[in-house]
Amino acid sequence: MTSPDGTGDVAALRAEIDATRAQLGRTVDELSARLDVPARARERVARTRDTAVETYRESPPVVITAGIVLVGLVVGVVVLRRRRANSRRKR
Repeated sequence: MTSPDGTGDVAALRAEIDATRAQLGRTVDELSARLDVPARARERVARTRDTAVETYRESPPVVITAGIVLVGLVVGVVVLRRRRANSRRKR
């Protein structure tokens, strides 16, 4: 345990301080990563892209069909908005 000159306590305290510093360093790194919004956004985009690629590889016809349907919906919304805008102008 403690030696007569007290070095055991000093060594234990130093070890505890070193462990606390290491833990504090990990905590600061984790907080920095959580607060880095651009990096988190890039990570989210990469995950989404990977998911889309994986889905396409598993079932290409379904993904292609879904893409065509999505494009059709967007075109339909644009056409409807233009028609409504034109009909309001005529009044």
